[in-house]
Amino acid sequence: MENKTIIQLAAEACDDKRAEDIIALDMNEVSLVADYFLICHGSNERQVQAIARGIKDKMEENDISLKRLEGFEQARWILVDIGDVVCHIFHKDERSYYNLERLWGDAAPVSLQLEDNK
Repeated sequence: MENKTIIQLAAEACDDKRAEDIIALDMNEVSLVADYFLICHGSNERQVQAIARGIKDKMEENDISLKRLEGFEQARWILVDIGDVVCHIFHKDERSYYNLERLWGDAAPVSLQLEDNK
């Protein structure tokens, strides 16, 4: 499956769990770590876990395997590794502290088609 399709599916899963400020970055020109980053946050630990579970379930529904899921128990910053797409699900407080959007400011934003954007 194409990476743009995977990031769109992951973004929809985040949106379904009411993740806030969902953004996608094209990392191809700025990092060897991944082709795309998806970044969002939840307002509490339970919501952060629900968002991560939602991504996992959406990938399984589409026969896409996760490489790794880190930080689930603490639910302050969960990393969902889907190969060339890496999803960062933050607790609201941690998102502003780590500020990945600024850290990777050279990465081009990717347009997402979500309920709120239609």
